Amino acid sequence: MNAGAGIFISLEGIDGAGKSTHIEALAEALRAQGRVVVLTREPGGTALAESLRELVLHQPMDALTEALLIFAARRDHVQQVIAPALARGDVVLCDRFTDATFAYQGAGRGFDAAVLGTLEQWVQRQGEGAPLLQPDMTLWFDLPPALAAQRLAGARVPDRFETQPEEFFRRVAAGYAQRAAASAGRFVRIDAALARDAVWALVHAAVVRRGWLQACAP
Repeated sequence: MNAGAGIFISLEGIDGAGKSTHIEALAEALRAQGRVVVLTREPGGTALAESLRELVLHQPMDALTEALLIFAARRDHVQQVIAPALARGDVVLCDRFTDATFAYQGAGRGFDAAVLGTLEQWVQRQGEGAPLLQPDMTLWFDLPPALAAQRLAGARVPDRFETQPEEFFRRVAAGYAQRAAASAGRFVRIDAALARDAVWALVHAAVVRRGWLQACAP
């Protein structure tokens, strides 16, 4: 859980699951009810982290280098953006956070989850004895990899991850399922195969249940 007074919501899922569309809608709904919203992403969110993102997405590297760059970007992002926003009482909406690292680098690449766990502890603690910074809620957009591939086909120039075979994304999806099972109180599964309006209704209802939105919001 975060140590500040704000609310931290992450959106997770494989490429093509529709996170970007719904994170914008959620930000609008929260702002309409007077919330201050910080909309951000990972890797990214700061000038340094965005530079590291470009390397991760487009330069060849092994799994350890990839993980180290992602956690370096996350450290800067947490220190410069996420932690200050939560301390102010803002709502942070983040397109991916550490669950993605365990899903993509851990399950997808087959990298050592214990090493990722150590990096998670180093990067997401704001001092000795402080709690581990984690989202208050994670909206997991669960979509079959074959359908995700159909949605992405021709949509944009693919990066290093989007060019991976379908089997890679099956492993990533399984990694997300493992994270969800281990943190059932934090994760909310969203059936991303549904029509856009139905997906939004699930997202909206999940936030309403936590008391962070009024049920009358559009």
